Amino acid sequence: MLMFMDIVRKRKSVRNYTDTPISDETLREILEAARLAPSAKNLQEWKFIVVRDEQTKRALVEVAKGQRFVGDAAAVIAGVATYTTYTMTNGVPACHVDLAIAMEHIALAAAEKGIGTCWIGAFYQERAKELLGVPDDCLVVALMTLGYPEEELVPEKKPRKSMEEILCWERYC
Repeated sequence: MLMFMDIVRKRKSVRNYTDTPISDETLREILEAARLAPSAKNLQEWKFIVVRDEQTKRALVEVAKGQRFVGDAAAVIAGVATYTTYTMTNGVPACHVDLAIAMEHIALAAAEKGIGTCWIGAFYQERAKELLGVPDDCLVVALMTLGYPEEELVPEKKPRKSMEEILCWERYC
């Protein structure tokens, strides 16, 4: 069994997928991780649209600025904020943070199962909403592809800044 940090090290953005489908049961297990994610004031102001239909995925390629791998993934999940007006005391809209947490739960749960994912922020909001039937008062915060990667997910050395470059103690440094 993989430990949490093994999963974190294993997870990477995948853009090359096999044509192996993901079972309903596996998708539900992955989405359970999103359902359990924390949210501001426990509002859980989200819906997750799972797209597996080939025609819809092909349409999402254009919505996502021509990124062809979107159509090659076994599934695409749209993280939709259903309540977009709550701003936390710190001035940040809660829905952006909450959906980011939930979507990363999806990415890590998928990695644990050997399923690759890729966050997609490069997409046209209004076209995504129209294609997926998302109401005007909601917001598609992120799209995420899921699929079995052509290459096995293995922990790799990712280019990352050193801890000294990103860590401050007590005050911004």
